[in-house]
Amino acid sequence: MPGYYDIDDILMEDEPISVVFQVTANGVGLLDPGAESNCVEKGAKVDLPFWLAHGLLSLEQAVSINPPPCFTQKTRKEIQADAACVDLRIRCPYFYELGCKIVPLVSDKSIGLFLRYAFTSRYKEVLSKSHSSSTMTVPKFVPRLTKEETCVFESARESMAAFKKWRAGGVRLQKASILGRKRKTKLPDGPSTT
Repeated sequence: MPGYYDIDDILMEDEPISVVFQVTANGVGLLDPGAESNCVEKGAKVDLPFWLAHGLLSLEQAVSINPPPCFTQKTRKEIQADAACVDLRIRCPYFYELGCKIVPLVSDKSIGLFLRYAFTSRYKEVLSKSHSSSTMTVPKFVPRLTKEETCVFESARESMAAFKKWRAGGVRLQKASILGRKRKTKLPDGPSTT
């Protein structure tokens, strides 16, 4: 469990996912708000947190998972038109992470290619803004970024600030402490000339 204690991983796994029950499930009527009894009928469409949907799929094949709304054709067309202007955080704050976990579980295998396209096309804009934007434009840009993109943005800003600090001056090279000590040097014995 690589992200067991990671709060972002916990929040990502709580994203609602639409599933269709492949079997009738008794005693779980609370999962379906429209159920009149304490069971969920076969074919019922229910929204469950990702962690529960994944568990029901992997253990008993009790459900089939539908791609989340953030991976619809509408979103794909918007990203293909102008990726930098799309507000992915509104659609899903953990867009890339959820997408990577969803790909092996759904029948639509084009989600992986879509994720790569979305990230590479938005990555350029994220780096460009992080290196050149003023503090006035950052509050307008950052709220549209996903958690993963926000981490990239902050890392890029920190590295640019460190580079500017280094470039402006300060100690660039330091003498290694070992070079400050004097050593006794022993000359090698040469061949004797007698």
